[in-house]
Amino acid sequence: MRKPIEWLINAYQTNLFVAAFNICKNAEDAKDVVQDTFIAYHTSKQQFHDEQHIRAWLFRVAVNKAKDVNKSFWRRNKMPLEDYVEQLPFESKEDSTLFETVLGLPEKYRIVIHLFYYEDYSIREIAQILHISESNVKTRLSRGRKLLKDVLKEAWADDELRKN
Repeated sequence: MRKPIEWLINAYQTNLFVAAFNICKNAEDAKDVVQDTFIAYHTSKQQFHDEQHIRAWLFRVAVNKAKDVNKSFWRRNKMPLEDYVEQLPFESKEDSTLFETVLGLPEKYRIVIHLFYYEDYSIREIAQILHISESNVKTRLSRGRKLLKDVLKEAWADDELRKN
């Protein structure tokens, strides 16, 4: 099964951009990753079982390409994250704050949390996308949640102290 590239762009461009941005922490790099991901799909001869298989493949390619961008020499010479975070669409200030907190996590936790909570992938699907075991995904989710809880609890306590 193959879907038309135009249809896939309309359906997944924003989600792939957010996932890539989560890893690259740079809007221009994330755009490049998304473009490269769709080019890889277009040039691929691979047949897919269904739309979920295509979606998982797209995310796997995007995650791998974003990781490659982070390893590049040019990546180390980009502008800071704060200059780009405001470009992402959020419904509320709390959503933006939570996303920024997730971006502060180590990459291995940040990726699984993003795929689980923002993209609604199951633990099994994340394991397949990242080529790791399901128990490893569960461990990373657990540790990532704990780190988020600690950071957010600390930020909340600081806000309470400032109010008093």
